[in-house]
Amino acid sequence: MAESSQLQFIWKQVLSKAEMLIAPVSYDSFIKELQPVDIRGRKLILKAETDMAANVVIKKHADKLREAIVKCDLGVNDFRLIVDGSDLFSEDLEEDAGDIIPPVPINKNFTFESFVAVSGSKFVYAAAKSVAEAPGEAFNPLFIYGESGLGKTHLMHAIANYISQHYPEKKVLYTTCENFLNEFIDSIAQKSSAKFRFHYRNVDVLMIDDIQFLKNKTQVQEEFFHTFNELSAQNKQIVLTSDRPPKEIATLEERLRTRFEGGMIADVQPPDPETKIAILKRKALDRKCPVADDVLEFLARDSGHDVRTLEGRLTKVIFASKLHEEPITLSLAKLALSESVNETPDQEDVTPDKIVNAVCGYFKQRREDLIGKGKKADLVKARQICAYLLCEMLSLPLVSVGNILGGRDHTTIMYARDKMEKLASLNDRVAKEIDDIKNIILKK
Repeated sequence: MAESSQLQFIWKQVLSKAEMLIAPVSYDSFIKELQPVDIRGRKLILKAETDMAANVVIKKHADKLREAIVKCDLGVNDFRLIVDGSDLFSEDLEEDAGDIIPPVPINKNFTFESFVAVSGSKFVYAAAKSVAEAPGEAFNPLFIYGESGLGKTHLMHAIANYISQHYPEKKVLYTTCENFLNEFIDSIAQKSSAKFRFHYRNVDVLMIDDIQFLKNKTQVQEEFFHTFNELSAQNKQIVLTSDRPPKEIATLEERLRTRFEGGMIADVQPPDPETKIAILKRKALDRKCPVADDVLEFLARDSGHDVRTLEGRLTKVIFASKLHEEPITLSLAKLALSESVNETPDQEDVTPDKIVNAVCGYFKQRREDLIGKGKKADLVKARQICAYLLCEMLSLPLVSVGNILGGRDHTTIMYARDKMEKLASLNDRVAKEIDDIKNIILKK
């Protein structure tokens, strides 16, 4: 038990930071009324008077309060709420509703403005924009389906970003079906079903990517059915994506299927050649790197339907331009793609197994751990670098990389790829680790 004087000192510092981050009415009504009771590990234990007060703090002010705690730099970095006599906020629980595994982060770059809405994507774009502008009123649920790599996740993030910007009072929860499943399993194992339900039902907008993975999972479908009903009854917005329409999801319960079909179903069509060029042009401008039309046409040619593959080809060309310190021309583009690891004729073939084995050897991790569910920091880093290399060196679709790494969701792989790409540009150590592993793979 922390000393009372230490508690009061820390709480006074936290309040001073929180007062600058949280609106005065909310601060006076809810934050200021909390009482510090203990410090456990690096977590500040706070007592609220009622479940309602604790719910408001968790739902509306958890991020700001946590930010205030971190800014104090006094050895604590999180908080937990308890309420006398409460089942949900019981002092006996190892965790409370604020401790649920965090949702997949929203990509701030995925906005409606950055989405190229032409030809086959105009209808789904308009539907997504309508939902963002009037959550719970336009279409509920909005069900977006289409092949992997066509922009479904982009639209999900665009909806989340728009609502967060224009309706900051609304709580938006974006996650993947894989996360929903894993958290449900954990809640059963830890006997924390109340926390799980609070986490998913105490929101204004629930967005779940790749809902097709509910198939063959009867117990999870049962839980989601009740979550869907409760949110729908309160006019809370639900947005779902899938690689196929509801009627084609095998073993999906009929009662869920009819609910999915009760809103708006919109599909994302593969881009035609003109759309591919428009997408490439937009991506190039976003990177402040204009590319000539003949190069764009070359990159769009024989690129398949996956927009991510299309973007990967553009990335290779931009990188080659910087590497060789030459302007982007058609000849440079052809050279850049011919130099891709999986296209070089005189180089020993690089395979997914070689990449996975090289990462395991470099970081001294077992293969079964790398593709398993372990969450230790060094293991997660190795797994994310492996995901990045599989994408970067082989240009594999995100779904394929996810399957290689233990059946992970494509949005998880996308997050890992983007994170490592950014870290490599900012952190010399990470960049060296990636280069070292590449050299091992290429036997240089």
